[in-house]
Amino acid sequence: MKKLLLLLLLSAYGTMAQNPNNVEMADTFRENGKIYVVVGVIVIIFIGLFVYLITVDRKVSRLEKKMEE
Repeated sequence: MKKLLLLLLLSAYGTMAQNPNNVEMADTFRENGKIYVVVGVIVIIFIGLFVYLITVDRKVSRLEKKMEE
């Protein structure tokens, strides 16, 4: 057990020691002001998924009520 814990700690330390890579594409988007477009598209996708989940939940609730009757 101690060996496993030591192995996990050492492997976690190795991942922390790596230098973070700069993402050139994100820097370019940020410089051109297009990062807001990317963020906007991501927000729209998440809103769509949220609305879809709500509608599916309502349909399932209606089906459960019909099954009880």
